[in-house]
Amino acid sequence: MNAMNRFADSAETPAFDAPQIVRRTRRRRSVGIAAVAAALILGGGGTALATSVAGGGKSATSTATTSDDATTLLYLFEDGTTTRLPLAGLSLDMAKPLLEKTQTKLGTVTKKAVKGCKPTSVLEVTPHAPKTIKPGDTVNFTICAG
Repeated sequence: MNAMNRFADSAETPAFDAPQIVRRTRRRRSVGIAAVAAALILGGGGTALATSVAGGGKSATSTATTSDDATTLLYLFEDGTTTRLPLAGLSLDMAKPLLEKTQTKLGTVTKKAVKGCKPTSVLEVTPHAPKTIKPGDTVNFTICAG
């Protein structure tokens, strides 16, 4: 028994620097997020990044102007708060995941020929701000025909 106690007392215990591990993890996460954001911005998905960030929180934002209300969804959360989801310039393929995230359904998609617009980019959504949408609602799109 004494031999076991001497062995147990002689073995070095590993030293963990918990605060250092937390700092390293946070730093890696921040660098990863920054790299993804930079890649999206360089790849032309900056608007998608802004949309996904705006859809992630439950806070009311009023940065959008009334001129872009035709392409802005106003999402109503269960607690009564709203958030603006700007879709201007997004392609229909980039807007579909946003509909899934908000648990709304894709309605009719109408193509409209507009000079100088990017094909399949969102020109208008219905219902749009100031009307609110909630889970289960149907959203109709008007997209650029190209």
